[in-house]
Amino acid sequence: MDAKSTSVLAFEVELSDDDIIAAMQSLPDYLDITTGDFRTIYNVAYRHALRRASETAAASPLRNLEPPRLPLVEIMRSWIGAFIGIVAVAGANRLLFPHSASAMMIGSFGATAVLLFGAMRSPLAQPRNVIGGHVISAIVGVTCALILGGQPWLAGAVAVASAIALMHLTRTLHPPGGATALIAVIGSAEIHRLGFIYVLAPVAVGALAMLAVALVLNNLGAGRRYPEVWL
Repeated sequence: MDAKSTSVLAFEVELSDDDIIAAMQSLPDYLDITTGDFRTIYNVAYRHALRRASETAAASPLRNLEPPRLPLVEIMRSWIGAFIGIVAVAGANRLLFPHSASAMMIGSFGATAVLLFGAMRSPLAQPRNVIGGHVISAIVGVTCALILGGQPWLAGAVAVASAIALMHLTRTLHPPGGATALIAVIGSAEIHRLGFIYVLAPVAVGALAMLAVALVLNNLGAGRRYPEVWL
């Protein structure tokens, strides 16, 4: 009989009372219990092991990834910060683009507001990432729009992918930067007319305006510090 057959038979053989008694008698401190007691103990231990495994799975670290609910005061801080941050961008819009109501109001600034005022300790919300991520992505987006503008789908894909790669290379990863690059490609005719001016305004000026608000508001109150790092 080969080893494989022996292994299969070992799993199929049931324990007899004699097997149980022989096993107990082989222990240094022999327990004089009946085989029925042994089977009862085994069944209870088996159910206990199943319950423990189930509880361990329920307490998986993945469950701990759920963020805690913030206190109401922190939620209000985020609301006020985001409100003033977007108002600052709108104010810059009136100064730089008096004949346009929304040239500065690009969608990626909404995502930046979430990071700056809702997750200010995130590595992705630090000044280097906010400014560098937006500016690099804007340069990439405008370049792709000029070179591949005849194929918007291709220009958009190349712009977003390249922006992510360059942000990684320069340690300036900022998720809203992907939107900044894409807006340069698929944005309005007004955005397209700006060309590389888009990098300065709305992108750089808007990012700086929101960062200035964050530097003030995120440091109000005891125990609050922003940024975590500058460079």
